[in-house]
Amino acid sequence: MKQDPARDARLANYRDLLLRWNATINLVSARTAADIDRRHVADSLQLVPLLPEEGPIADLGSGGGLPGLVIAAALPDREVHLVESDRRKAAFLIEAAAAMGLKRVKVHAQRIEQTSLPPLAAVTARALAPLDTLLGFAAPLLAPGGITLFPKGRAAEEELTSAAAHWHFTVERFQSRTDPEATILRLNEIRRAGT
Repeated sequence: MKQDPARDARLANYRDLLLRWNATINLVSARTAADIDRRHVADSLQLVPLLPEEGPIADLGSGGGLPGLVIAAALPDREVHLVESDRRKAAFLIEAAAAMGLKRVKVHAQRIEQTSLPPLAAVTARALAPLDTLLGFAAPLLAPGGITLFPKGRAAEEELTSAAAHWHFTVERFQSRTDPEATILRLNEIRRAGT
């Protein structure tokens, strides 16, 4: 990704806040906090070029803002919705978005199923649920032509096979640049089997 001093300043603010809040509430594991730039920030930034060029984005189960706040830092003019039912984590997301100057970020402190969102160009989620479950959350939220971007680990192919029993979709696979055992799944044309 090319140099962007404004983005990097936003991400520096994010990193500082994440580490400060992580001492009180578990936003990322202590094991991975030491490698926050590669394990979390770079891992999230690699999703940016795979997103549609316009339209609102939602990050489901946003937790500590990964990948949603990192994507918003890279795309500050895009509308980004962060859905997080844990009120303490939602409070972190609100404070972090404000500190990063991200005026187009909206935090939804509620369960995914209860959230009212505009039709979305893209839905992301990282380490939230198996693919079959994620598609159940994402499919009703997507605008026509909308996509999902889900980083997955070693079980990516098993999750695709399991999801294919209940869903029709087209899938593109992208090798993670930060984890040799991970794959980013970009799915579109998602619909429940039998419809």
